[in-house]
Amino acid sequence: MKPAPFEYHLPSSLGDAVKLLDTLDDARILAGGQSLIPMMNLRVVTPSHLVDLGQLSELCGINETASSLRIGAMTTQRQLERSELVRTCCPLLAAAVEHVGHQQTRNRGTIGGSLCHLDPGAELPVAAAALDAKLKVVGINGPRALRFEEFPDGYLTTSLDPGEILTEIEVRKAFPHEGHAFIEFNQRNADFAVVSVAILVTVVDERIGQIRIAVGGVSYAPIRLIEAEAALAGNSADDQTVDTAEEIASAVPCQGDEVSPAEFRQHLCGVLVRRALKQAIERAKAA
Repeated sequence: MKPAPFEYHLPSSLGDAVKLLDTLDDARILAGGQSLIPMMNLRVVTPSHLVDLGQLSELCGINETASSLRIGAMTTQRQLERSELVRTCCPLLAAAVEHVGHQQTRNRGTIGGSLCHLDPGAELPVAAAALDAKLKVVGINGPRALRFEEFPDGYLTTSLDPGEILTEIEVRKAFPHEGHAFIEFNQRNADFAVVSVAILVTVVDERIGQIRIAVGGVSYAPIRLIEAEAALAGNSADDQTVDTAEEIASAVPCQGDEVSPAEFRQHLCGVLVRRALKQAIERAKAA
């Protein structure tokens, strides 16, 4: 299968890319292309113009600050996977990226492309939700920042304004005494997740401190289990608390389909939250 005819553009600077997107009608951004190109080949989308960000080196790289990592949107998933800085400072992100597709797709796929495509079964958006990621974007009216929770705006749809480009993702470093876990269920290895869970939890004096629970695959975008987080914070880091988390997660409203009905996803949500929380607590106690 082949895509419909389109015009290809390769800007040499971020400013040029912004100008192109502002002046061209029916243009799409090409990052790694691991989702967009198959969709074009199947003619699910038929843009008239592609603006390739592949030459914009300013959108690549991982930089450390005192409290966070700042990751260029064109940084490949493989670079994240192989980064010692990511493994040390943000182990949840390192764990999530290991579940993304195959090595061949991670070689080309980018963190920004994955977040902007916003597939409900994708792993990196779930990690971004748990990490309270901060996003920087730029458009013809200049730069702006937003939190990841403000980013989703519907199925495969973000809140970016027309012509805006995601340029950087900022994620916080792991806290002291913090454990992490990323678990997913899929039909085949490297498939998109049916349900995925990302958890961060601190444990001090056998009690849960800060906790973040994000779940993917149950709605059009990742959701935070705010009720579970509030119910668990301050409790003993024991099996009873884990039971409470599973009970709340099993009641989360889920969207389903013919292959994985809503009831099945609800069951998975509870089971995976239980497993992930136990794993994260164990890691926090060992930290």
